[in-house]
Amino acid sequence: MHLDLAAVIAVILLLGVGAQWLAWRIQLPAIILLSVFGILAGPVLHVLQPSVQFGHALQMIISLSVAVILFDGGLNLRFHELRHAATGVRRLVYLGVPISFLVYSLATHYIGGLSWPVAAVFGAIIVVTGPTVIMPLLRHAKLTRRVASYLKWEAIINDPIGALLAVLVFEYFIYSTSGRFSGQVAWNLTVAVAAGGGLGGGVAYITGLVFRRHLVPEYLKLPITLALVIVVFVGTNMLQEEAGLLAVTVMGIVMGNMRLPNIEEMRRFKEYISILLVSIIFIVLTADLNPSILTKLRWDGMLLIFVIMVIARPFAVWVATFGAGIPKRERLLLAWIAPRGVVAVATVGVLAPQLQIAGYQDADLLVPLVFVLVFASVLVHGLTLQWIARAFGLAAVASNRVLIVGASPWATGFAQALIKAGANALIVDNSWNRLSKPRLAGIPVYYGEILSETAEAALELHDVGILLASTSNDAYNALVCTGFAPSIGRGQAYQLPMHAAEVGDPKGVTRGMRGRIAFGDEALYEELWRKLNLGWTFQNTGLSETYTYDKYLADSPEGGQQLMAVKRGGGLMLYAENTTFSPGSGDTIISFGPSRKEHPSAAPSA
Repeated sequence: MHLDLAAVIAVILLLGVGAQWLAWRIQLPAIILLSVFGILAGPVLHVLQPSVQFGHALQMIISLSVAVILFDGGLNLRFHELRHAATGVRRLVYLGVPISFLVYSLATHYIGGLSWPVAAVFGAIIVVTGPTVIMPLLRHAKLTRRVASYLKWEAIINDPIGALLAVLVFEYFIYSTSGRFSGQVAWNLTVAVAAGGGLGGGVAYITGLVFRRHLVPEYLKLPITLALVIVVFVGTNMLQEEAGLLAVTVMGIVMGNMRLPNIEEMRRFKEYISILLVSIIFIVLTADLNPSILTKLRWDGMLLIFVIMVIARPFAVWVATFGAGIPKRERLLLAWIAPRGVVAVATVGVLAPQLQIAGYQDADLLVPLVFVLVFASVLVHGLTLQWIARAFGLAAVASNRVLIVGASPWATGFAQALIKAGANALIVDNSWNRLSKPRLAGIPVYYGEILSETAEAALELHDVGILLASTSNDAYNALVCTGFAPSIGRGQAYQLPMHAAEVGDPKGVTRGMRGRIAFGDEALYEELWRKLNLGWTFQNTGLSETYTYDKYLADSPEGGQQLMAVKRGGGLMLYAENTTFSPGSGDTIISFGPSRKEHPSAAPSA
């Protein structure tokens, strides 16, 4: 099928965002569906042929996209994460990279049968665990903070290191024939580190100072940042090949830790761009896959891929993290999860042809080896990460925690009802006085400002299914919901009804700057408190095959308020306008109302 370039771009975008949406709906890692969609559109149906349709511009598009993705990754590397993961991250970078390089190179030479130069280049290329793959997997898996930090920091830091290491190893063997390898490689390494660290860090710091002094209007900050990322990447690569990846990573880390006033807005914007770019890249790469290159692999090549994934990576991580104080379960997870991504494919695409020109004919196996490793690791690790993490207790089994902001007496009673129903609750407040009652009731609490960096570093929120902002301040409730909406989803960020009418009242907080209204317009903060003082109570009612939801409604006292249903499988369903509330058998309904006479056939409370 012949498509013009505009139609090709439209198809790639449609497949990319379609795969992301479908992955969200069916709860599968997006990377897997992106790969499947790309293979169907390319090698199977021949709708997309990126190398032909984009020509020489394809490599440039991929390179610039990777630069933006790595900058976004650096922007999300926050130093406060290292309070819990610093030792592990250092081990994975300082020891993990050289040990992995050595083990992979040995395996490639002795098992894959490749010459030492080609084996060493391949070993350097695959030390990376790409953020283009890790970040979508972490978004899906909901790991505990420390384990997620290990994988995130390793992927983002090692990506430029791996690409740069591959280039230096390549130059080592090329220059060794002329007898001047040591000086040339040492010089290139110095240039790479100086240019990457100096240019990337310097531009980031100056840009941050300019933003802090309000020398740039708000609407230009994001466009300027994106433009500077491209300029730094291209400029650094002109000084030293593959050093641009290091530069943009450093640039992201510096800007992400300068505490700029608009940093959260910048992170969200870059995240949206990165998701789109990851989608485009994986659709393009899989669609461009030529099945004929896989025929070059013999049984020893397939055995090599198996050994790298099942033996070499676990061995390297286990040795690197020995004595680091990392729990055994976390070390096992880190040892298993190592999906490779776009940087590995892009690097081998540049170096393999040059190795062949230099006389290393077995370099023609590098491209198929890297492609098979990338797709095998994406498929295997993508499908097993969440399952293994849950088995080890390192991920949320169910998003059944309600994060309640505001420690009122009503919130305390609601949290007690949630815990009684089998869910989890956490009450957050910046008043120690208000937290005294929930603390005495045995409810988990956090004392501090929920929107602070301290709270972000201290709280484990990977299992939060619903946020309820329940303070007396409508504007603050809206601010909390807006702040958490990107991480837990705007559909799961609720606040108590506001005093100003939602529609037609200019005094009300606009829809786009607040959370969803919980429970209905009558559930105002003061009204809930008043009813609690009048003797209203929280009631948990279990549904069964005989005591259905319709019978429950018939038994409910007039004026009572349904709040939430705790599903039999542990999920949460909050009662709100424009939301389907249909609990079934085995679910527990939490309500707030005047005392009522229990129906004789009612199921026992949870």
